[in-house]
Amino acid sequence: MKPCRVLYLLMPLLFAAGPISAQSIEDGKSSAEKHCSRCHVVGDFNPDGGIYSTPSFQLIVNALEDYQERFDTFFVRPPHPAAVKVEGIKKLDDLPYNAEPVLITLTDVKNIAAFAKSLEKN
Repeated sequence: MKPCRVLYLLMPLLFAAGPISAQSIEDGKSSAEKHCSRCHVVGDFNPDGGIYSTPSFQLIVNALEDYQERFDTFFVRPPHPAAVKVEGIKKLDDLPYNAEPVLITLTDVKNIAAFAKSLEKN
């Protein structure tokens, strides 16, 4: 198995450890507003934004039991590989990006997942 594929399989385990800090949530909110809101409704940042067929962060978190895994690994889930580039992670295919890629880090991924968890209804 290729090393990058092993990393994708281990992502939920890498991010599951440790408490979520308030700073991580705030940084994730900022990253999500900057990068994810071009397609998704993100919290109360852009309630009338996003793409019609794209689920809001709130819907994903509150309707899907596996939402945490989805946020931890979103960058390998279609259509994200065509638009998101994670620093230090090799793209799974050789296809060109379909638009100027969003450039994020693994820390951004972790923080976005932390912010998404903060949207969970209790």
